[in-house]
Amino acid sequence: MGSSFHHFILVILCSSCLLSSYLLLGAAAAASSPKTRHFRWEVANMFWSPDCLENVVMGINGQFPGPTIKSKAGDTVVVHLTNKLHTEGLVIHWHGIRQFDTPWADGTASISQCVINPEETFVYRFKVDKAGTYFYHGHYGMQRSAGLYGSLVVDVADGEKEPFHYDGEFNILLSDWWHKNVHEQEVGLSSKPLRWIGEPQSILLNGRGQYNCSLAARLGNGSSSLCSLRADAQCAPQVLRVKPNKTYRLRIASTTSLSSLNLAIGNHKMVLVEADGNYVKPVAVDNIDIYSGESYSVLFTTDQNPSKNYWISVSQRGRKPPVPPPGLTILNYLPNSPFVPTSALPHSPAWDDITASKSFANKIVALLGLPTPPIRHDRRIFMLNTQNRIDGFIKWSINNISLVLPSTPYLGSLKHKLKGAFDNKNPPETFSSNYDIRIPPVNPNATQSSGVYKIEFNTTVDVILQNTNALAANVSEIHPWHLHGHDFWVLGYGEGKYSEEIHGKQLNLKNPPLRNTVVIFPYGWTVIRFVADNPGVWAFHCHIEPHLHMGMGVIFAEAVDRVKNIPDEAIACGQTGKMFMHNHHG
Repeated sequence: MGSSFHHFILVILCSSCLLSSYLLLGAAAAASSPKTRHFRWEVANMFWSPDCLENVVMGINGQFPGPTIKSKAGDTVVVHLTNKLHTEGLVIHWHGIRQFDTPWADGTASISQCVINPEETFVYRFKVDKAGTYFYHGHYGMQRSAGLYGSLVVDVADGEKEPFHYDGEFNILLSDWWHKNVHEQEVGLSSKPLRWIGEPQSILLNGRGQYNCSLAARLGNGSSSLCSLRADAQCAPQVLRVKPNKTYRLRIASTTSLSSLNLAIGNHKMVLVEADGNYVKPVAVDNIDIYSGESYSVLFTTDQNPSKNYWISVSQRGRKPPVPPPGLTILNYLPNSPFVPTSALPHSPAWDDITASKSFANKIVALLGLPTPPIRHDRRIFMLNTQNRIDGFIKWSINNISLVLPSTPYLGSLKHKLKGAFDNKNPPETFSSNYDIRIPPVNPNATQSSGVYKIEFNTTVDVILQNTNALAANVSEIHPWHLHGHDFWVLGYGEGKYSEEIHGKQLNLKNPPLRNTVVIFPYGWTVIRFVADNPGVWAFHCHIEPHLHMGMGVIFAEAVDRVKNIPDEAIACGQTGKMFMHNHHG
């Protein structure tokens, strides 16, 4: 790899102990005051060719993916969002932004707000309090699958420094793309028998992929001829142009609907430095796993043969072939032209190499100086992830409850103490100790509910996510779980059924990473801990779009009585809307 890379690793690792001094230095520096950044967006369906085949996508201001929001920590972002979809509502979730004091701006339909109706404008106003790599996406129906997403990058505040050095940066938002439209996908998921959405046709990098052809003739997969792509084609890859012997930051986020992915750069090692907007102890890796809802920053040094270009490859993980071919782009060493690399694609682990995935997950620990978790939990919730049947329809459930959302947003009904707006029965906190996670459920029946976990303010909550066998024998799926309104500490992963006696002592309380999304591996468990310090109503759900659509999520309500200044238009629908009308006319 060359001595420059090893020098680079040393520089990165040395910097890892300097987080606090960098931040102190930054605090002392004369910083300009935070800005308020205004955006005016219109969301509409439009024709586009994400993978060289024309289709309909949900775009923003005529762009796909939507515009990238660039801001600095401490800024306030104001998005005036107008719905130009003719026949459906709309919301946008700002993934990874914790929404302190603005839970109504979280962008979750029926949870934090009413949907924005056609021709209506809703104003999202929120503070981006922490530097990091984030993104935004639709959170109503399956609008994320329709292409409603974009990047949100928060740089450190003026006068502050990152705890690592780089000469330039790139940003890649990963997604997967189907040729079947989203409404057909939704109908299939709600049919008896279920019509599964199938594998995506393409993996997209910044909204660009190549279906049935490739930059390199798919290296023997698929089409035998090179794509004759014009550089200005909507599906032409965005080439990453680099100078030799520099260090670059690559920001990567995944808004996929289904796919777990692995990214590798030909001939280049990477050093992982950020996960979900939190610094991690720098660790050198050959490739990175990235699940839906996660984001990372890696550093790489351009210390390879400068007369060549190199592949950046994104391949699917954890699902049985046939799957879409890798998404590709080119790392273009200047002054070369962006010619197609002659080398083979970089090595990624086999699709079913879960050992490699677990090894990668366990390498990620917090950077020295980041907050450590409280030593004890006040409350512990076990969540059994199962696939079930309800009246013959296939659903996903947590502790045998499949989530359905009410017509009145929880934030409004809880704030105004409205009766009957959702199921008042508390959801179960655990599951039967004799449940066998290795076989399909003995009783596959479940029930639907809109019940809520009410959590005391400032308490420490542990969630034990327990994976199981699905309805079919010998099938246990990967589920990436995303928590709104918080970061959490990932205390540990393990195999089989979680046991406090056996596994409790193995949990990492010393330097667990802070995340907002975490995976549970097949037939495994994951333990997370968070502090309920953010009044509001927050979703916690599987980030696989069809799984959420099929009920795989729960709702946490936290000290809603403390929430102030909810804009009327955020919650003026359902029972809250009727209450407002009554008060207005009364």
